[in-house]
Amino acid sequence: MTDVTTQSAGEATTGSPAALLDIQGIEVIYDEVILVLRGLSLSVPEGKVVALLGSNGAGKSTTLKAVSGLLTTERGEVSDGAILFDGQDITHVDPAKRVQSGLSLCMEGRHVFEHLTVHENLIAGAYGRRGGDKSDYDLVYEYFPKLADMRARIAGYLSGGEQQMLAIGRALMAKPRLLMLDEPSLGLAPMLVQEIFGYIRRLNHETGLTVLVIEQNARRALEVADHGYIMEQGRVVIDGSAQELAENPDVKEFYLGMGDAGRKSYRDVKHYRRRKRWL
Repeated sequence: MTDVTTQSAGEATTGSPAALLDIQGIEVIYDEVILVLRGLSLSVPEGKVVALLGSNGAGKSTTLKAVSGLLTTERGEVSDGAILFDGQDITHVDPAKRVQSGLSLCMEGRHVFEHLTVHENLIAGAYGRRGGDKSDYDLVYEYFPKLADMRARIAGYLSGGEQQMLAIGRALMAKPRLLMLDEPSLGLAPMLVQEIFGYIRRLNHETGLTVLVIEQNARRALEVADHGYIMEQGRVVIDGSAQELAENPDVKEFYLGMGDAGRKSYRDVKHYRRRKRWL
């Protein structure tokens, strides 16, 4: 497992897949005053699933907005560092061009077009490509058969799980090389969470799609991920393979809700004194 104080998060190792996304020491500020990301570095190897974990306010969603170019909509900016996608610096590239280059973001809260049908939402997802091919729609309906049965239904009348499937399907219509998912399990019942992460695993295994996922359900995220990063206060404090993180005592204590004596309640974890100082 890598401690970021001794090794760069983006440092490659012999035989490792090339990094499709490489974030190099970026700082992000809002309103020219509020510093949110503090020298954040991480990499996402091509063809892998990487989980970005941490508590609320750690800077996870800001990281995805920085990569996708959406910071300006919230008066934010990358003030230092660089974001490389497939070796090209995209730090200040227009968001639409980032989508065309192969980046696709599925935002927290789903954000489907509620007044459009399921199929019309998918058409909107392919807008940057001037419409998709029939094979693109067929692929989405193959992976999400529930959507195929309700393609003419108004999206606003779908359940939360169905809307999440539609949001992911719409992101896939851009034919991304890197799919970024922000809290895909938010507000969903446990069975639906399992189903959504099953789709993520299948997409990665069968199509080779690279995925960067933010998730509060750390246990579920580590089950499908190859590698994981944990953020606190705008920086990565620890990273490693998903298996290493899942077995790490501190990670189990503070992010998986498990201690040496077994499962602890949220109250116990919240007030438990850290055995290891990361920052």
